[in-house]
Order: sequence, then C-alpha cells, then structure tokens
Amino acid sequence: MAHERSSQPRLSPSSYEEDIRAVLAPRLAYFEAVARHEHVTRAAHELGVPQSTLSRAMVRLEADLGVALFARAGRTVSLTPAGRTFLASAERALAEVEKAADSVRADADPAAGRVSFGFLHTMGSETVPALIRAFRVDHPRVRFQLVQNYGEAMIERLRAGGLDLCLTSPVPDAPDLVTRRLDEQRLRLVVPDDHRLAGRRRIRLVEAAEEKFVTLEPGYGLRRITDDLCAAAGFTPRVAFEGEEAETLRGLVAAGLGVALLPPPAFARPGVVELTVTAPRAVREIGVAWLDGHPDTPPVAAFKRFLLSRRGHLLPD
Repeated sequence: MAHERSSQPRLSPSSYEEDIRAVLAPRLAYFEAVARHEHVTRAAHELGVPQSTLSRAMVRLEADLGVALFARAGRTVSLTPAGRTFLASAERALAEVEKAADSVRADADPAAGRVSFGFLHTMGSETVPALIRAFRVDHPRVRFQLVQNYGEAMIERLRAGGLDLCLTSPVPDAPDLVTRRLDEQRLRLVVPDDHRLAGRRRIRLVEAAEEKFVTLEPGYGLRRITDDLCAAAGFTPRVAFEGEEAETLRGLVAAGLGVALLPPPAFARPGVVELTVTAPRAVREIGVAWLDGHPDTPPVAAFKRFLLSRRGHLLPD
C-alpha cells in the first residue's frame, strides 16, 4: 500500500475535539479488518469494498491522526506500536457498537422485545399487574421496564425517550402527545373512623369545607383534581399535610390528621371510613399517552393495542 497525499487536510487542534468522531467512526471497521488480516486485499474481500477504497481510507486515517499505524510491504501490512494501541481501543469501540445493536434488536423482537411502561403509584398494586398478566397470555416472552411516578414526571420521561407509553391522570392535552381515555375511577372522601361524618355513606363535598385536608404535593395529578373538585364545591381546601403516595395519606387520615379525596384502596385499611361523594361528581379519568409520530417496535404496538382494547374496563371492579 503506497502512501499518497490526502486530499483532506489534517485536523487542526481547534477542530480536533468536535470532528474526530466523525472522521474516525466510519473507518474503525476498515482499520480493524486490515489489522486482523494483515493484508489489504483479504480485508477488502471480507468487507466487500474495492481494495483501492480500503487503501485510501487507511492512508487518510493515518494522515488525520498524524501517526503511522502500519508498516507496509506491498499489500501485506503489520501494525506499528501506535497501531497496536489504536487497535485495542478500536476493538472495544466496535464491540460496544455491536452490543448496542444486539440490544436494540432484542428490544424490538416481536416475541421477546421490551416495553417501557409508566404508571401512577396508585395503579401499581392491582391494575398494572393484572394488565400485564392478561397481556402475557398471548405474549408470554415480552419484557417490561416498569416505571412508577406522578403524571408530570412521566410525561417528561416520555418526551425524553425513556418511556414508550404511560397510564396517567388527568389525561394530558399537548400537541406533541397522543392520548386516549381508557376509564374513570371514583374518588372517595376518606375520614377517620371516629370522625363526625364516619357514620355517613354519602356526602356532598361542601360538607367537608371546614375540614383539614391531607393531599398529594403540588404537581401531582390527584392534587390538581382535589383542588378542582373543592373549587367546584365552592371552597379552597385547608391543606394540613402534603405527601407523595396515596396510602401514606390514608395513614395520616387514620391518625386523625385530616380528610382526603382518594381512589379506592387495593385492600381495606383499618382506622378510616370511605364515603361516596355525590356532588360534585368526584372521578378521575385514566388515560394512556405516547409521543406523536414516535415509531413503535412490534412489542410496544402490541401492548398499545391491548391497552386500547381495555377501554371502559381497565380498572378492577
């Protein structure tokens, strides 16, 4: 392989940092094949490229690096000390690329791929396990990455590419999202079992206007719903405690620290009574969201179809 003058100038120190990846990345596989065969023609045959193209690529690589990587004798080559150092790093880089390719192919596998699925904490004990169990009857090998969080955090993660789908409430309205309403869930006024209202079965929310409320923190969807329902009933709730998880709020209610608007629990909790709210209509809509225009892998598409098929009966009775 004869040296020839590169038609491209070597990288200047100022441009080196930003351009080196673009320069090197396409040539790493070429370099690794030549180094492994120690023969340009055999490497070119393996790669399916003309020998002249491969020769020019290696000359330009050395010119861009400013280092001789090969000692040449015709089309036979051997690595210089610098070439051996560069080969070790090139092999690691190519192995990582291959590993990444294998990973994304595995995640997209129709039978055994992966779905990144987000959902509200309140749906983690019953709803989501039941959904996944039903889905896996027909898709037993599909894998799930499950993320529990509050609504706004899940939407941020969806936009960042960390989730394929999420179940959330309230159902967001944003131009970059596609959303579908799947079900609604009644909210109850939860009071201590020794509370003045504990003997009631139904209540108008305005009757709790003077109570202290325990709620989720601002930013949580259920907090917004609580504030909106109280406003519709004609009052602003007096918030005594704020938390991050519905069952913690139930514990605070059981301790006599306030009342709360909450979805039904997975299991009855001692120390509290749950009252049906007759006015205003106290429900929260549950929906699924995904990024508009985001292509689905086959397992994600299958799970999305499954979720949409559960419209109206997403939640346990």
